[in-house]
Amino acid sequence: MSTVAYQKNMREAWGRALVALGEKNSNVVALEADLGKSTRSIYFKEAFPERYFEMGIAEQNMISTAAGLALGGKLPFVHSFAVFASGRAYDQLRNSVCIPNLKVRVCGSSGGLSDFGDGKTHQALEDVGIMRVLPNMTVLCPVDGIETAKMVEALESWDGPVYVRINRNDLPFVYPEDEPFRIGTMLSLWEGTDAVVFACGIMVSRSLQAAEELAKAGIGCRVVNVSSVKPIDREAVIEYTRGVRAIVTPEEHTIIGGLGASVVEAFRKEPHAPVEFIGVQDRVRYLGIRLRGDIRRIRTDCGSNYPRSPRLARGLSGWDRGLCEGV
Repeated sequence: MSTVAYQKNMREAWGRALVALGEKNSNVVALEADLGKSTRSIYFKEAFPERYFEMGIAEQNMISTAAGLALGGKLPFVHSFAVFASGRAYDQLRNSVCIPNLKVRVCGSSGGLSDFGDGKTHQALEDVGIMRVLPNMTVLCPVDGIETAKMVEALESWDGPVYVRINRNDLPFVYPEDEPFRIGTMLSLWEGTDAVVFACGIMVSRSLQAAEELAKAGIGCRVVNVSSVKPIDREAVIEYTRGVRAIVTPEEHTIIGGLGASVVEAFRKEPHAPVEFIGVQDRVRYLGIRLRGDIRRIRTDCGSNYPRSPRLARGLSGWDRGLCEGV
């Protein structure tokens, strides 16, 4: 598994880890909605052509077929872009997979803004919220290729359906190589007692950069990788926020229904410090791009507070919104 874990690109890590799992478990099958070269499910096709099902641009049929395969004792992994995997097949996921609580694994590839080149129709900024409300659905958002590979391995034994949000691009290694991955837990990657940041996906590495800047200013900010958005570790959320002056939840997702909402729901009746959501605001998404690769402009136009680390550092420390007065 070590050769899989060192893939910087999450899609590469996913595809190679799936092949490794397929070698271990002959019941693993893969289904694809005409995007195999992009999602990297094509690696599974090359290794196990008889266990690979190309469904075409028919995500609803793909999910229904996966449900049947699961009922027949197979362990299906279905693939599409996150915006299609979560949106187009919602009805089939709800009724054919989640309600009967079947072991179907959904790879939502090119999540968030990572597929900036294809415009607003391909920018999945609601998928975590959509999947999180489904009964029995587990929602995961890995931080890098190392965690992605460990995550695939963990999916073999986990009961019930799982949605995994995969970023399209190369991301820096953040997850410790010797740290096991367990669904339903979170991992503190930077220690601090003044504020705490609960982040997922690409925003974890950004938050670590911000925490390093804050440390230079004498502000201690804990950074927690919440790759298991559902189920979330409620006890850890309460423990990590005890005594801090501010809580921040950066995510590459709408501020409605995603990681921020999951963290706040974990508090329930528990007292806690002020919470700031950093994410895409509730407004029309970017209307299109003229120059491929202009991701910074997209993030700005989304009104997402999706900053580079200096601005994120100011936001996390309360310099913008006064969340950490007195720190």
